[in-house]
Amino acid sequence: MKFGVLRDIKTGEFRVIVTPTEVGTLVAAGNDVYVCSGAGYKAGFDDEHYAKAGATIVETNEEIWATCDFIAKVKEIEPSEYDLLREGQIIYTCIHPAAHKEEVDALLKKKVIAFTAEDSHRFGSPNCEAAGKAGAFMGLWAMMSNNGGSGKFASGLAGAPGVRAIVCGAGIVGKAAIEVLVNMGCQVTVADINVGILREMSSKYSGKISTMICNRYNLTEALPTTDLVINSVRWPKNAADFMIDRAMVASMRRGSVICDISNDYGCIETFRETTHDDPTYIEEGVVHYCVSNIPGAIAGSTSVSYAASVLPHFLNIINNGVAGACVRDGFLRRSLTVYKGYLTHEETSGIQDRPWIPPEKILGIENEPLDPAPKTTVTRSDNFYDHVEL
Repeated sequence: MKFGVLRDIKTGEFRVIVTPTEVGTLVAAGNDVYVCSGAGYKAGFDDEHYAKAGATIVETNEEIWATCDFIAKVKEIEPSEYDLLREGQIIYTCIHPAAHKEEVDALLKKKVIAFTAEDSHRFGSPNCEAAGKAGAFMGLWAMMSNNGGSGKFASGLAGAPGVRAIVCGAGIVGKAAIEVLVNMGCQVTVADINVGILREMSSKYSGKISTMICNRYNLTEALPTTDLVINSVRWPKNAADFMIDRAMVASMRRGSVICDISNDYGCIETFRETTHDDPTYIEEGVVHYCVSNIPGAIAGSTSVSYAASVLPHFLNIINNGVAGACVRDGFLRRSLTVYKGYLTHEETSGIQDRPWIPPEKILGIENEPLDPAPKTTVTRSDNFYDHVEL
């Protein structure tokens, strides 16, 4: 198979989805691997490293799109790439389809086969760990006086107390952020809705952190004395209320910081997406760091970890075909987003009110011994296609 590695073009995106290590494995398995020149440069991998591993280096992404049957990248497909899609092409990338209607429109129109990477990770994405760890670091960076913050240092100084931080959500992202903040000497409170997770975190850190149920009342009480909020809650896209509204933000001390790693509109009322080029803004006296691709700031480490985690998906699809791969891996199956002109992603159907068909039905594998996987979200949809014809 002709496998292509794109150079990501999103602003501030420096990661690459395949390093020379994975290229060597793919080539050894009998595939032709094409890598766009400069794809791994900002992550520390030069073209000659890829060439040495057996890749063919091409000058432009356009050549990758035109040449390859299977294409991979890190972030969403940009509008400038829509016309480059080819019918029947297999695409693996972070699509975030429920939040990107125009992107889904393009994928459906071009009749490609696309997997949204963020739903395919059985043990959680390395990007989540990277976002949590780097996000905690960036939150502390934003608190420095030269960045508009209050100038408090993480662990404090003799006679000066350290940073009081709240981490909302203790999933993979939150746990990674907690690790950095605790090791930096911050006074950390973990807020989650799961008592079991709170108990787990308290035990892990031998009672050196505080815990609380994550709800508006508790946050309202805590925010006036909080220096740093790390938000790693995945907020429902159709939620009618905010977890933290403007009045709650205004209650925080001037120079406090909100680092919104989740980047879900509707969770924090004062949120708006930022980039690495212009990462912060101030609302209600509070510094907001809301970069949408935080892991891009640590592209070297993230690329190595992420590439290793997705290589099995690539080999599974290449060796067994899309249907066979989806039988063997339920997490890959649930990440199938579009298939030859049909939406196959339930959350996107529910959020965007458009028809869909379950992956196992359109692939004709309903009666196969399917590897199980949990649903990606609580969003459900019974808006099915009336007729499917391939």
